[in-house]
Amino acid sequence: MSEAHSHHLLIADDHPLFRGALREAVSGLFGSADVAEAGSFEEMSEVLERGGGEVDLILLDLSMPGVRGFSGLMYLRAQYPSLPIIVVSANDDPTVIRRCMEFGAAGFIPKTLGTEAMRAAVARVLQGEVWTPPDVDLTRQSDAETAALIARLSTLTPQQVRVLMMLSGGLLNKQIAYELGVSEATVKAHVSAILQKLGVESRTQAVIAAGKIEAGQWTQVLAREG
Repeated sequence: MSEAHSHHLLIADDHPLFRGALREAVSGLFGSADVAEAGSFEEMSEVLERGGGEVDLILLDLSMPGVRGFSGLMYLRAQYPSLPIIVVSANDDPTVIRRCMEFGAAGFIPKTLGTEAMRAAVARVLQGEVWTPPDVDLTRQSDAETAALIARLSTLTPQQVRVLMMLSGGLLNKQIAYELGVSEATVKAHVSAILQKLGVESRTQAVIAAGKIEAGQWTQVLAREG
């Protein structure tokens, strides 16, 4: 890491205290670093739209307002394919960690990790490496059906990821159109494309298919919102 380069990081987490802890951890890495914060999916999107080209790394919580399961990670990977993302989560289930890496995360930091270990993990990723907890076996492969579904989900465009997320929240086409500021016809076109890419025939089947890869994330969110 060049000292001449001023690093730009984005912390996306809905807990202010944890954002503060993360900010302290990453600030100790550099002489100067610009650290932006976002507490929701919409805030994160706004920060990236204003200066996405300057951000070197995103520290992303899986669970915050506006995202469901892995949808935030899926959206970022589709919208900013070259931007490194470290998932920072309280859910350190090995299956969740493997899913994050399969969806293109550059690292996974459990929220229980100490400050110095967090700094070391972030530094590794900024140097172009991958970091996950050393006791997690990343060589274990998903079953063929899940792997194929992950591959299909990874072909969705950023807007299609958002539409699928809203379908999963039970929103109707006209509600999705209002949220995204587009026409109902555009939403219908996105839904048709999603069904085709996922190889399913209905909105319900699309939501069920997405839920299959959530490794506990999806059901936790549904239980919380139900």
